Amino acid sequence: MSALSSRTATFATVGLISVTAVWGSTFFLIKDLVTRMPVADFLAVRFLIAAFVMLVFFHRPLMRLSRREWGQGVALGAIFGIAQLLQTSGLEHTSASISGFVTGMYVVFTPLLGTVLMRQRLPPVTWIAVLLSVGGLGLLALHGLSIGYGVWLTLASAALYGLHIVGLGAWSRAGSAFALSTVQVMVIAAICLFATLPAGPVLPPDRDAWMAVVYMALAAGAGAMLVQTWAQAHLSPTRAAIVMTLEPVFAAGFAVSFGHDALTWRMLAGGMLVLAAMYLVELAPRRGGMTVEGLHHEV
Repeated sequence: MSALSSRTATFATVGLISVTAVWGSTFFLIKDLVTRMPVADFLAVRFLIAAFVMLVFFHRPLMRLSRREWGQGVALGAIFGIAQLLQTSGLEHTSASISGFVTGMYVVFTPLLGTVLMRQRLPPVTWIAVLLSVGGLGLLALHGLSIGYGVWLTLASAALYGLHIVGLGAWSRAGSAFALSTVQVMVIAAICLFATLPAGPVLPPDRDAWMAVVYMALAAGAGAMLVQTWAQAHLSPTRAAIVMTLEPVFAAGFAVSFGHDALTWRMLAGGMLVLAAMYLVELAPRRGGMTVEGLHHEV
């Protein structure tokens, strides 16, 4: 890997870490909002705002997309939108901690789907990093696991998130990342809006709720999709998935910082395992060269 490629991959990794930090910061906002408005309505309002803002800023790059790129964006947006609805529906039937763990299983689905669909050959160190990530997620989130309806819905969403990560790794290009992100968010908004029919979306009930929704629309919605789409033009899907398992680490960190939770040995041990996984997957490209990283795949 050239010095320039290595530096770009480092910037992409830092960008994904920032995305997971933003996602981690939204945990308590979402927990409060879904007690005051239906989940599908919250998602519809959030992504409609994100789609509108992105259309304003990126309508010109959007017009330069080819028909093939439009199709890829629609497919990726549909996968992500359905995953969002499955995940939130599953949350209604299981605990938040178990939902967080099962959702994080995209770190397993991503390399499996990459191997089957993209014929990627992953080095042993990558599989070790995957196992460390799963172990870390388990320590952070699990206090017993019951396999019920909600778990199966959430597991299906995790498989779709893994497919979305693999698809972004294959189709994202740095030059069209903003436009591709816009198409995805537009499709996600349409799917979530459809889920609110026939009544249509219920709006946030007060000023604080509106502020929370706008923050999640712009930072955790539009901003996160932009950064993730650009970053995955420079990172392999499995590497991206492992980096994104930092989300529950940040969520736990915010919970402790704001006094909602006490620091426990499970948080420390789980966080260390996830960080160890990221350390391994960051070292692998430097030791194994481009064949390990597998930056880009044309399909």
